[in-house]
Amino acid sequence: MAKKKEATVEERLRALYDLQLVDSRIDEIRNVRGELPLEVRDLEDEVAGMNTRFEKLEDSLDVIKNDITSKKNLIEEAKALIKKYNEQQKNVRNNREFNSISKEIEFQELEIQLAEKNINEHKAQIEQKKDVITQTKERLKERQTHLKHKKSELDAILAETEKEEEALIKKSDDFKKSIEDRLVAAYTRIRTNVKNGLAVVAIERGASGGSFFTIPPQVQMEIASRKKIITDEHSGRILVDAALAEEEREKMHKLFSKL
Repeated sequence: MAKKKEATVEERLRALYDLQLVDSRIDEIRNVRGELPLEVRDLEDEVAGMNTRFEKLEDSLDVIKNDITSKKNLIEEAKALIKKYNEQQKNVRNNREFNSISKEIEFQELEIQLAEKNINEHKAQIEQKKDVITQTKERLKERQTHLKHKKSELDAILAETEKEEEALIKKSDDFKKSIEDRLVAAYTRIRTNVKNGLAVVAIERGASGGSFFTIPPQVQMEIASRKKIITDEHSGRILVDAALAEEEREKMHKLFSKL
């Protein structure tokens, strides 16, 4: 692996601040998107789940309808048997045959009663399921409309920022390659531990950016000399002087405007 070119402290500070500006711009873009990608994923999962439920309800409705058809067929078969048994009773030779056929007729009549009871129960189930299906369909339609709106919102933001974000991520990687590994590791660690992701900050009104703790004049002079990398004793952030920061902001502003 090729050794990185030895850079001066000032070059390292400039590279670190440039890296911070690029990463902060990426943060801004992602903040614009906010929770939208997560919202869209959650809505997609919800719609998929509701579609599955809707399909299962439709399938269960088909099963009940098929069962009703089977029961109706059974009734017709029982009626045909009763008619046949009634004809047979006219030609019986003794009471034993008559009683045997009567029992068969009675059994078929009970089968018809049971089948009719089942049909009525199934019809009640169908009405209940139809109500649930109607409610599910309405809810599904509402969630699909909401999902469509959120996806359009996300697509519009992505169309506007995706290209710039990809270019910035590449720039961030390029800057990291130009900075020695230990500094990149320190930068990444600080950036992860601070709330706003600012690992490198400029001195503003005698304090580190975003802090109320005053930096002693002697330390400010050391920072302005750009002879060594100095961190804020309170926040751990890497400090740069205001002039360097302004120069790099102007340079990076021109870069961002081209992306």
